Amino acid sequence: MKNSKFVIDKLAKLFEKGLVSSKDIANELMIILKSKRDEIVFKMKLTSKDEFEILSKRVENLEKKIDQLQTLKKRKIKKVRKS
Repeated sequence: MKNSKFVIDKLAKLFEKGLVSSKDIANELMIILKSKRDEIVFKMKLTSKDEFEILSKRVENLEKKIDQLQTLKKRKIKKVRKS
């Protein structure tokens, strides 16, 4: 609700200033949306692409190690036949 109110207020100010051209309105709207997007990304504290790739490789390596340990554990367990 707060975000939609923000966008509506910005559009109202544009009309008050007399921006009649559709290109001007479109450009101004894109600037407003981009600034809002940047604020959201900043608040979320997202990582960069390089950091994301490094973290994903680390996760893959850890998953491989877990799989190896699980297979080793399964091999060590021997079932005894009941007579």
